Amino acid sequence: MAAAALVLLLVIITAAVLIYDRRTAGALRQQTTYVPKQTVITPEVELLQRYIRFDTSNPPGNELQAARWLAGLLREGGVDAEVIESAPGRGNVYARIEGATGGEGLLLLHHIDVVPAAAEEWTFPPFAGEIYLDQLYGRGALDMKGTGIAFLRAFLDVAQSGRQPAHDLVYLAVADEETLGADGMKWLLAHRPELFEGIRYALNEGGITEMMEERVTYFGIEIGTKMSVLVKLVAPTRDQLQRARIAIAPWGSPRREPERVLPEVRTFFRHLAPQRIEFQWELSDIDRTIAEGKFWRLPVGYREVTQNNVFAEGVVEKAPGVFEMRTLLHSLPDEDPDQRLAWLAEKVRPFGVRLGDVEQKEGPVRSSSDRTPLFALIRGEAGKAFGAPAGTEFLHRSTNDSRFLRERGIEVYGIQPFPVDFFQSQSIHRKDERLRVEYFTRGVEFMRALIRAWAFE
Repeated sequence: MAAAALVLLLVIITAAVLIYDRRTAGALRQQTTYVPKQTVITPEVELLQRYIRFDTSNPPGNELQAARWLAGLLREGGVDAEVIESAPGRGNVYARIEGATGGEGLLLLHHIDVVPAAAEEWTFPPFAGEIYLDQLYGRGALDMKGTGIAFLRAFLDVAQSGRQPAHDLVYLAVADEETLGADGMKWLLAHRPELFEGIRYALNEGGITEMMEERVTYFGIEIGTKMSVLVKLVAPTRDQLQRARIAIAPWGSPRREPERVLPEVRTFFRHLAPQRIEFQWELSDIDRTIAEGKFWRLPVGYREVTQNNVFAEGVVEKAPGVFEMRTLLHSLPDEDPDQRLAWLAEKVRPFGVRLGDVEQKEGPVRSSSDRTPLFALIRGEAGKAFGAPAGTEFLHRSTNDSRFLRERGIEVYGIQPFPVDFFQSQSIHRKDERLRVEYFTRGVEFMRALIRAWAFE
């Protein structure tokens, strides 16, 4: 009996090892193997290199020269383009192709500015656009000048086709996305609202292309994000703020139970479930998971998209007897920001802490629908281009200019048109931001096919 039990145990262990190996081998190979292909320099690759060479680090931005360059490319392609200076040195670019009928227009949106880069930390200069082993290095390659060039190529395809699209097509490059949009999208909506007339849809950043063994396994289309409220907490002493921080700490990390599962989040989980071996059961039916008390098993990001969170920074002495602590409320998109502030005020009041200046207050903003003709078209074209399933994506911490458009009823879909592997994705906002040239070219072709299908089919 002992020998039989030992044999059975060995069989079980062997089976477990084989299952584990099958599930993880692909991920390990992706982490350890990279065989670059021969680099093919297309006109779009050269344009991206030139675009990266404009240092549009924000702050301060200085997007104007890059904006003028983009406008020049549009004019060379036969399209009237306007450079809009929202503040000294802050440039935005607008161009429109009129369609046969109005009211269902599509906006191709990207931001010109990039986050700063410390050149001494980079393998190659961050604003040189150098290519090494088929990877194009440069700040903005992924976030999001590469997408801007792909949008430009697709837009000019329509302009130069000799055919009128079914509906208006707009190209918009904006300043100041990286620092809340005051001199970019927010300024344009406030001072140039006519630019957005007739627009029903927009494409922007925010999507995620997941990869395994150099193939796309899931094409995530972003339909929503959480909203942010940034406020200063004020108290006479450092100790009072420290005690307030301890009191709100439970909301600073994902909790064992959800607050609310929004319909769009439920859909996101269902779309993603087939791609998640470890959490497929939990994500495929989130209501069942919650009912059976297993929600706590989900990773941080999945739990956070069902909860409101609070993140407090360090305490700063502003003057004798005046201490401040900047605090970020990260809220579900349909939350009333004033109610969130009232909640925070109630939590910190027992410690003699009050709310100070509100630096940012956003929401409520509805998410975009995944039941529109454009969403269906994106899913179909992504399947053709990458041979991968496509579905929704909901961001749990990062955000973008899409929130300003959604607030005005425009359906915005965030896409990453290029295959992006794990290591490249980790370079966004960090050193050595880079994009494989081969992947960039594939993404350009995907965008061209998508916009042609939208415009003419």
